Amino acid sequence: MSYRLFRAQILLEPEQHQALSRIAQRNHKSISEVVRDVLRLYLEEQQLAKELLLLDEMNAFRKRIRERGGVYNGDLLNEIREERDADNVDVTGLETGDDRR
Repeated sequence: MSYRLFRAQILLEPEQHQALSRIAQRNHKSISEVVRDVLRLYLEEQQLAKELLLLDEMNAFRKRIRERGGVYNGDLLNEIREERDADNVDVTGLETGDDRR
């Protein structure tokens, strides 16, 4: 193991200790390894729950924006490009990209 471990003392109920002992024996691990595995999974679950909550908040925010301002169904990026291309006229009077020079 290449990372530093910290000692922590916890008090377990008898049933918890027995269950951890059985799991540890069955998986050829120490009780400490099993506790670390369980804790790692719990922390990952908590992080996922936090991320899902943030996604829910973002979706609610998007919904409020849509309700307040509506949704633009056009292709805004393409419209901007078309406006830019219409404004890009060469000094010779030919549109940019025209090969008839």
